[in-house]
Amino acid sequence: MPLNLVLVADTHVPKRARDLPAQVWSAVESADVVFHAGDWVSATHLEEFRRRSRLLVGVYGNNDGPELRRSLPETAEITLEGVRFAMVHETGQAKGREARCEARHLEADVLVFGHSHIPWDTTTPRGLRLLNPGSPTDRRRQPACTFMTATVDSGKLGDVRLHEVLRD
Repeated sequence: MPLNLVLVADTHVPKRARDLPAQVWSAVESADVVFHAGDWVSATHLEEFRRRSRLLVGVYGNNDGPELRRSLPETAEITLEGVRFAMVHETGQAKGREARCEARHLEADVLVFGHSHIPWDTTTPRGLRLLNPGSPTDRRRQPACTFMTATVDSGKLGDVRLHEVLRD
């Protein structure tokens, strides 16, 4: 049976938004596994994710203070249905990203990251899939706020989708 995943990053609650849009919370609550690639901003927001998620995998970001850094790792790794995931907040500039990520995450099949608020979905020459879900609360220079969903089944990542966040 496939696992349903939700990928988010850069939620910045309560600085960029008071809360996540209902569409995002609904996706989180129905997912088997939720990945959050940092910049939560408040420990209360982390606790709300923990409460609403069946399984939460998270890392801290550059806007996360000491309390969140004590609660979350800088890098997370998990294997789901034979697919090896790694997650970090920041991967550096876009130029050269694939080569840097391949060198740093040799064992991973998928790297989830955030920081830029720019959705990203590429595959490196070695086959490492790089996924940035953007931000569901702060679109910056993007046309819309976003998050991602995906599935994992029988050792394969599939059905990766970028979702535009609808305004509540």
